[in-house]
Amino acid sequence: MILNTGYDAFKKLALFDRSSYVDKSDFIEKTFDFFNKEKRFMAFTKPRRFGKSVTASMLSAYYSKGCDSREWFSNLKISKHPQFEEHLNKYNVLYIDMNSIKGKFDSYSKNERLHVEYVDDLVDFLQYQTVLELLKSNEFASHFEINPLEDNLSLIDCLTSIYDNTDTSFVLIMDEWDLIYRDYKDEHALQEKFIDLLRALFKSSEGAKCFSFVYLTGILPIKKYNSQSALNNFAEYNMLSPEPLENFFGFTLKDVKDLVSKRQGSVSLDSLRSWYDGYKLNAVEIFNPNSVCSALRDGTCKSYWSDTASFEQVQLLINMNFDGLRDDIVSLLSGNIISVDSSTFQNDLTSLKNKNDVLCLLICLGYFGCISTPNSSLKAVYIPNEEIRDSMQRNIMQNSWYKSMAIVERSYNLYEATVALDEKRVASIFNEIHNATDISVLAYNNEESLTYCILCGYSLSTADRYTARRQLQAGKGVADIIYEPNLPNLPILIVELKYGRDAHEAIEQIKDRNYAAQYMDKPNPIILVGINYVSDPENDSYKEHECIIEKIAK
Repeated sequence: MILNTGYDAFKKLALFDRSSYVDKSDFIEKTFDFFNKEKRFMAFTKPRRFGKSVTASMLSAYYSKGCDSREWFSNLKISKHPQFEEHLNKYNVLYIDMNSIKGKFDSYSKNERLHVEYVDDLVDFLQYQTVLELLKSNEFASHFEINPLEDNLSLIDCLTSIYDNTDTSFVLIMDEWDLIYRDYKDEHALQEKFIDLLRALFKSSEGAKCFSFVYLTGILPIKKYNSQSALNNFAEYNMLSPEPLENFFGFTLKDVKDLVSKRQGSVSLDSLRSWYDGYKLNAVEIFNPNSVCSALRDGTCKSYWSDTASFEQVQLLINMNFDGLRDDIVSLLSGNIISVDSSTFQNDLTSLKNKNDVLCLLICLGYFGCISTPNSSLKAVYIPNEEIRDSMQRNIMQNSWYKSMAIVERSYNLYEATVALDEKRVASIFNEIHNATDISVLAYNNEESLTYCILCGYSLSTADRYTARRQLQAGKGVADIIYEPNLPNLPILIVELKYGRDAHEAIEQIKDRNYAAQYMDKPNPIILVGINYVSDPENDSYKEHECIIEKIAK
């Protein structure tokens, strides 16, 4: 379960379906730099379903002397590295999957099969299980002068005994390292006991000498006490601070392009980008790997996130409404960007003192993307893609406070004015959106920026009733935005945008290119919306929209 587990987990997680496997084995090369160095401790944390366990099992399969994994790696990127042979299957690996440990502990607690008096909690059981496997190993059993289980020796005592007698050091890989902070978030004594164990293993001179390399992975970064990490000898990489390992946090654009070419005709690259892209890690586009593979498997894009991540905890945090958090969440859902200071975030679920801490937690959990500001703790935060927007929107809309929000009310007013063909009201609301403080940080000087403004306006009122199609092939051309209703009797909205030109021209383009042709056999009414935006380069405050709306008679 723990000592030299082999490569079965890696095969099961990654290599059973070659058409969906993305070769990230060059990540192993990044770990070479840590081996047997003073700072040989690495923490790499990212959201659920972003490939944490695949990476952890890959490292175990590569380093562990408990298997011969040459065949599995011979065709992967890492095989081309000059140090490939030097490290392949050369180490005793302790692979600790905290989910598995918890599962066995729960069974042990209920059935009391082991009858070990000193195992009182999960941390005790983790040590017990690891020591038990070391004791059962033919390689190490003879080096214990006494039975460590009978004499209640700690894990660090056993490891140092092995090291002192054999000069053997270990590679330790811990998956879901933060499970105790997430699943036992109110048990502070247990959390302290766990972090004390990790400190003894990795920070004390006695413990640290027993390891050639340590790799922790999970969702949350290592907890901070005041401004310092509890394990400040670890090099940490996370969604708030990914550099220089951005390419390994998920699938890159190139990765997804390659998968789409393998799965020809499954789903389009544009659909995958709209639904699962959007995590911008220092200009690197990152996709949610699990969702991309699920969409390619099923042949359709939808929100797979809700199947793998519980929203209950997020809902509780939002309802606490730190410093007007609700307003910011709804503003983000409408497509806006807000600024967040990450300096006070302590990397756990309980030490949340303000809105910034909650937003930083939601970034680590994968609900938000962020853009870092060089040499600063300030982050620009946004909703990364349609999957997250869909999941969060459906949950947020269930709250009684949702429809009383001013920004939601504005979106519904915009929609109602559109279907009522109230051109002046629609233009007025777009002027209001465009001049809002959370919008004005962006430079609106082209049709793409105008598109963003339109999407922001309609997003909250159409989220549960429409599917927004951008740049959709229609008639003899490509329509800017088409809102296709998910419910009967709602009108189809065909929106054409013109920057620096005339709204009448937008309407005429919809007609000339016959964008409505594919919808003429549907019973839904069809509404054409032409919107323009005119700015004055010599007057930044001049932002005027014009709107022409027509309803097609069938």
